Amino acid sequence: MARTASDAGFQMDLPARTVLTLPDAAGIGIECRSGTLWVTLDHDARDIVLEPGQRYVADVHRRALVSALGPSSVAVSHARPAAWPPGSSDAPAATRSPGRLVPQGLSPA
Repeated sequence: MARTASDAGFQMDLPARTVLTLPDAAGIGIECRSGTLWVTLDHDARDIVLEPGQRYVADVHRRALVSALGPSSVAVSHARPAAWPPGSSDAPAATRSPGRLVPQGLSPA
C-alpha cells in the first residue's frame, strides 16, 4: 500500500478487498481516485459506492469502513471542520454540560 500524506489529508493505494477504517468520519472527505470503493458507516443502512472522481463527505460522528472492491486509490481529506451538535446523543459525555438536566416529566417542587 503506497501512501502519501499532507496537512490536508492523505492518499492511499488499496489492494483488492482491503479495508481502511476511519474512527470518526464526520467532516472527512473520501474520494475515489481509481477502482471502486464501498463506504459504510456504523448504524447506517446505506451503501455508498464510489467510482473514480466521486467523493463522499460524512456529516455524522461515526466509524467509516472504506472497502476496496478491486485495486483502488483513495484520497482522504479534512473536507470541513465537524463539531458536535449541542445536546447530541453521539457527543462524548465530557463535552456535555453537567449543569443541564434531562427532562424526566417531574416538577422541581
